Amino acid sequence: MDQNERLRHSLSFGVAASAYAEHRPDYAQAAVRWALEPAPGPRVLDLGAGTGKLTATLIGLGVDVVAVEPDPAMLSELRRSLPAVGAQSGSAEAIPLPDASVDVVLAGNAMHWFDMAVAGSEIARVLAPGGILAGLWNVIDDQVEWVAGLARVSGSAAIGPRDTPASWRAETADMHLPKTGAAARFGSPEQAEFPHGQRRTAESLVATLATRAGMLVMPNPEREATLGRIRAFLATRPETTDGEFTLPMRTAVLRVRRL
Repeated sequence: MDQNERLRHSLSFGVAASAYAEHRPDYAQAAVRWALEPAPGPRVLDLGAGTGKLTATLIGLGVDVVAVEPDPAMLSELRRSLPAVGAQSGSAEAIPLPDASVDVVLAGNAMHWFDMAVAGSEIARVLAPGGILAGLWNVIDDQVEWVAGLARVSGSAAIGPRDTPASWRAETADMHLPKTGAAARFGSPEQAEFPHGQRRTAESLVATLATRAGMLVMPNPEREATLGRIRAFLATRPETTDGEFTLPMRTAVLRVRRL
């Protein structure tokens, strides 16, 4: 994906902010704890916070968190749902915080949108020495047979790179870490995965997949055809035809320490 295409996808979420807030999953608490555990202190920045999915998980763990989000509609939804959180307008490339002001920078399903050639230096600037940068992604567990079938039917716009464990491991091995001069300020990356799941119905799972960037930028006829194929598949599976079910997932974490 070139720079213009990446920007178009990253800016697509605002039109679906309320649906994103309603349907996107939270993050496995064990994954968030693993991301936080080597940090030198308690101050956490949720960068590219969206509607506050990761922010809410951090609050549930009793963490002191500030949120930064560039999209006005997503930021408005975050402020509405989490009014006690300090939520600011800003981006990974221009973080509105002082130098060395946080001990951890976390990004939930967002780091792949950052321009790390610029954002790497900004993240290094706001992190205290010894601080942690970690990206978290919720990926579907395609080791489960019906989930693998769902991935095949959905196509890459709905379930794409980084959305299954194996593809996530390959895509994040070195792609989303600080680049150029900022790279010298960070140690070696670590990857880990933690079991997770989301209670869904067939229709709410379709609604979740409809909030993916690839779906949001699709022409409407193509989007509706893709969602129709997903509905038809879910109607054929005994796991998903009747009432609620758990979508098997993992929360995957890429973690690196600032030197």
